[in-house]
Amino acid sequence: MLKTLVASDLNELTSLAVDIKRWGIELGFNQVGIADTDLSAAEAGHQEWLEKGFHGAMDYMAKHGTKRTRPAELVPGTLRVISVRMDYLPPNAKDSEEIMNEGKKAFISRYALGRDYHKVLRGRLQKLCNRIAEHIGEFGYRVFTDSAPVLEVALAEKAGLGWRGKHTLLLTREAGSWFFLGEIYTDLPLPIDTAGQNHCGSCSACIDICPTKAIVAPYEVDARRCISYLTIELKDSIPEELRPLIGNRVYGCDDCQLTCPWNRFAGLTDEADFHVRHGLDDVGLVTLFAWDEATFKRNMAGSAILRIGYSQWLRNLAVGLGNAPTTPEIIAALQNRADDTSELVREHVRWALSRHEL
Repeated sequence: MLKTLVASDLNELTSLAVDIKRWGIELGFNQVGIADTDLSAAEAGHQEWLEKGFHGAMDYMAKHGTKRTRPAELVPGTLRVISVRMDYLPPNAKDSEEIMNEGKKAFISRYALGRDYHKVLRGRLQKLCNRIAEHIGEFGYRVFTDSAPVLEVALAEKAGLGWRGKHTLLLTREAGSWFFLGEIYTDLPLPIDTAGQNHCGSCSACIDICPTKAIVAPYEVDARRCISYLTIELKDSIPEELRPLIGNRVYGCDDCQLTCPWNRFAGLTDEADFHVRHGLDDVGLVTLFAWDEATFKRNMAGSAILRIGYSQWLRNLAVGLGNAPTTPEIIAALQNRADDTSELVREHVRWALSRHEL
């Protein structure tokens, strides 16, 4: 049993890295890689993205300064980053394009159909750290899952998990992009993996299909136009000119992933927590719009969707209903919320009714 490790213990560190990857797979991760902390190549691009204002209202993307691109500033003593991926594409989910083409249905991004991935991945990462500690003794670490200033795609690319696609998501030849990422910042001087190689080539499918043209250039997204940002991160009114382009996407958007050729190779998840809950893969806009706040909180308990709150949820649904075919049922649903207690909801309901010429 190893109790301490120093940089000179090359054989022991190499063996430990192999064990960490094996333990990670045993805990349900689909891939594990190890990177150093040098993100200097990504730092300039990230800063330029911020200077363009492409982060929109996501102030947290800028407020931590260089901690996002310099891991040792966020967690002093960090030498390596253990990066993991966990596939999430649920089995037996209704076909995404079929739902999006059915205007009276609500499309919810596939990653949000099951339980909140933050809790699932964080728990597994902690278990992996516990197993490492059982093997070598106490060591320095901190786990992250989309919850802190971490440049996770750049780190995953350096760790050999894949490459940053033109839509800015991580891609792999084996599993496309239908997966979550998580990280362990650690002071263990583990051997690092070879960085991923780009295989996007001349393909522009993700750029061409984006409903709001948010992918303004290869590898560059203006979040202010991105439907995922508009329906999840933006807390205020959705810009009126973008509402018709959202269609029935009420939580997130998967268009760039659905069209990506590499996702032909994506497998379905074995993780039960990511399986569809409450029929959210195939549900009507009117049905969801009729939920009161108690029902919303009950049905979305343990879901990432709960984080946006009830009023924002109704705001998104109102936009979907405004883009839906005109039917008596849809008109009645909107009129029933014309006097909602939330001005945010009322404003979007008024817009939706105007779309139906009312």
